[in-house]
Amino acid sequence: MHDLDPMRLKCEFDRMSAVRHIGRVTSVARGVIEIDGLAARARIGDHLTLHRQSGPDLQGEVLHVESDQIHMLPATAPDGVCLGDRVSLEQMPAFAPGLHWLGRVVDPFGKPLDGKPLLPGTHDRDLMQAPPAAVSRKPLGARMETGLAILNTMLPIVQGQRIGLFAGSGVGKSTLLATLARSMQADAVVVALVGERGREVNEFVETALGAEGMKRSIVVAATSDQSALARRRCAWSAMSAAEYLRDQGMNVLFLADSVTRFAEAHREIAAAMGEAPSLRGFPPSVTPLIANLCERAGPGTADQGDITAVFSVLVAGSDMDEPVADILRGVLDGHIVLSREIAERGRFPAIDLSRSVSRSLPAAATADENQMIAETRKLVGSYEQSEVMIKAGLYAEGADPLLDRAVRVHEELDSFFAKADPDGIDNSFKRLSLILRRAGAGPGR
Repeated sequence: MHDLDPMRLKCEFDRMSAVRHIGRVTSVARGVIEIDGLAARARIGDHLTLHRQSGPDLQGEVLHVESDQIHMLPATAPDGVCLGDRVSLEQMPAFAPGLHWLGRVVDPFGKPLDGKPLLPGTHDRDLMQAPPAAVSRKPLGARMETGLAILNTMLPIVQGQRIGLFAGSGVGKSTLLATLARSMQADAVVVALVGERGREVNEFVETALGAEGMKRSIVVAATSDQSALARRRCAWSAMSAAEYLRDQGMNVLFLADSVTRFAEAHREIAAAMGEAPSLRGFPPSVTPLIANLCERAGPGTADQGDITAVFSVLVAGSDMDEPVADILRGVLDGHIVLSREIAERGRFPAIDLSRSVSRSLPAAATADENQMIAETRKLVGSYEQSEVMIKAGLYAEGADPLLDRAVRVHEELDSFFAKADPDGIDNSFKRLSLILRRAGAGPGR
């Protein structure tokens, strides 16, 4: 009965219109449909329904507006479309999240995907909302508990920080995101599943998040079979939901899986609009598009909460210099790299410490903690540089004191990096301190 709030019902009735504007198909070419009769009323992004003479209606969106006609980008292949088919124009779909959306799974248009009714909130949100003014934003906040020892210590995440998660397919990216959604310190969680496989959406909700995780979460999903318009809109809709919760004073964890599929959806749309590719097949407009999405996350103003964000990137063949990864590294406050080699030897999360960095350091840790972090990185780096020699049996103890310590605690550190730690940040550092003492390094050696 909570979803049947009279104010929300009134707002839903107010959004309805008794007038339907109709146009006619005049051309179908290169995947775009030209329509006469709607140019005076259509806006970029408005919704269109093409009524085919045979077969179901075809949904789409206004892509171009010219003086006498508009161009429609259809959501599916325009098979069966005829000249003269009727096309009805609807206003750009409203997206109005509310606190009652917590615990629900919705599509990019705010429609429920979990089989239960859901009314929109009372105020529509702009999907392309500008980020808070730079001079009015708070600084980064306090360190957040993540539930993972390696992130509690070596790669801290602070309130309002934006982190990139770079990984190839099948190395535990979605599992790590689900762990953060369940365990990370936050008032609410918003998850954007952009272009995800249909089977994995339900698996993420039912298994990865579970009932407890869903209580504080809003999941916005657009599956891989949906149109590029829906997939691109998914990230914007999820960010709008996160901004709504932030404006209520909540500290929000925003998880996007993945920015790569968001950029690929935009590439399809840009190609239909005639924009020439330049960045390894991506159009130039993809750079400001990604930067704007990332800038909308982060610290809010004094009377708002914060959006702490993790943006995942699919790096094909572990190519960290591919365009989307390169763009994100330039605008985020750190990045976490998942290694296929680490995953293949069975350590999860498969975080490659040497290639990962958190730009919240050194401010996010005390002097003793920073010393432990620096010493641990030295040990990990020393072991990795000599790993081939060690495995070949060419390592001789005593030649290099740093390498001796690294070899002594390598397995223990590797095990530490894989551990969950629900007992908090201080406990994680205590465990790391004990390991370093056994290595003859760090505070208290």
